[in-house]
Amino acid sequence: MSRIVFLFAMLACTAAAAKTVIYSDAVLIDTAGAHPHMTIVTEGERITAVAPDAGAGASAKAEAETIDLHGQFVIPGLVNSHVHLATQPNRPFAEALLRRDIYGGVTAVRDMAGDARALADLSRSALLGDIPAPDIYYAALMAGPQFFKDPRTHAAAQGAVAGDVPWLQAITPATDLKTAVALARGTGATGIKIYADLPGPLVSAITAEAHRQNILVWSHAAVFPASPAEVIDSGVDVVSHVCMLAYQASDAMPPEYHNRAPVQAGRFTGDNPVVAKLFADMKRRGTILDATLWVYEEMARDHAAEPKSPAPYCSAELAARLLNQAWRAGVAISAGTDGFAPSDAPWPALDDEIALLVHKAGMTPQDAIRSATLTGAMTIGQQNNMGTIDPGKLADFVVLAKNPLDDIANLKSVTLTVKRGAKFPRTAWKPITADEAKGDL
Repeated sequence: MSRIVFLFAMLACTAAAAKTVIYSDAVLIDTAGAHPHMTIVTEGERITAVAPDAGAGASAKAEAETIDLHGQFVIPGLVNSHVHLATQPNRPFAEALLRRDIYGGVTAVRDMAGDARALADLSRSALLGDIPAPDIYYAALMAGPQFFKDPRTHAAAQGAVAGDVPWLQAITPATDLKTAVALARGTGATGIKIYADLPGPLVSAITAEAHRQNILVWSHAAVFPASPAEVIDSGVDVVSHVCMLAYQASDAMPPEYHNRAPVQAGRFTGDNPVVAKLFADMKRRGTILDATLWVYEEMARDHAAEPKSPAPYCSAELAARLLNQAWRAGVAISAGTDGFAPSDAPWPALDDEIALLVHKAGMTPQDAIRSATLTGAMTIGQQNNMGTIDPGKLADFVVLAKNPLDDIANLKSVTLTVKRGAKFPRTAWKPITADEAKGDL
């Protein structure tokens, strides 16, 4: 291809990307409530105007495409703040899961540790539109050396040594943290995930160095032996798994991740004062809680199906009660699943997580939607680009046939997902095939 032909091709792509689209007469649902008869104008991948129908499209280009959304509802694109797409890389299955996500209203996901080589490739493909998928933001993991006996880490480091690669690093007091964080950043990760088997002072040191190098820090709510209080006091940006916070009320912290006793559930007949102090600290610091109610429900189902298997360390009921306490305390809560719906399910597991926030944790539908939109965007540091429908932000939003404020199950009435201005009509979704579902992640 000559330079001139290449230049014209690039200009043609740019022109196509800058197309103006007017979405008119929708009921817009945002953090303030529902607003009828609203118009959203997009140009390329950005929103350029949001206003009542009478004025929003007045300055749009004459050749703009107009889409009438009369009788439909628009919410910001959903963000799943806890997935694992490449624990054991399986590109066909990952693409199929991502396809279900995007056609189900999920426009961004936060991957919480896997093979960064595979995740970087998936992230690039999603960003460029090579595959139908949400945008992918992922973690580089740090843990104590003993954690790397976990077989999942070996699956995520095939061809290399788990604990000795930039995306899965074993950390000790002798580790040069400046270099370790720089290596993690070099993987393209958005955040460092502090996983397990580290003492409180080392969690604080990792967090301080990561923030100095301008990378987010995501952590399990308990790191064993680091307690929830030590994790929160270290200044991490997001903590995952609400039930791990219950360990703060235990007689003693378990010494390591793979040697954990169940939480002492009898200490949570009402609002536990020890955990209440954690929630107050989280609110003060702006620490986000990635609650993952869905995975506690999944663990309960798995144990019921196989009663001889070890009981979960925390019940789904206690997880929901703790989350209700966190919500009432004003903690910022994001919606993450830590797993996927069965391959034959038509909708993403995130819909079920959001429903659990409402029906089990007692949140309002509006607050639950905020958890899966604006707060989800905050977990990845993208609140200036997504999470609300505002001029200048990415054109990431979901069109619903029914009002989710009336019934949160109406999130499963998607007619159209828009991500970075690209349209994904629900009618074009293709279910996950048996061939795609082979293997595991």
